[in-house]
Amino acid sequence: MIDAVMTLTVNGELRKAADGASLAQLVRELELEGKPIAVELNREVVPKDRYAATSLRDGDRLEIVTLVGGG
Repeated sequence: MIDAVMTLTVNGELRKAADGASLAQLVRELELEGKPIAVELNREVVPKDRYAATSLRDGDRLEIVTLVGGG
């Protein structure tokens, strides 16, 4: 049996994800969990405390920015 998948656009690149995945799952898969990031889903910023409750859908567009310190 084949698991259902959806296609997302993450930072301009197509990416497959399990159908019904949450934003928190995607962040974990991208190995960004615990890192300082900002996420925009379909042109709306998603607060970090909403990642687990935010379900992704086929065709969603995400921009994920990592914050880098320095001087």
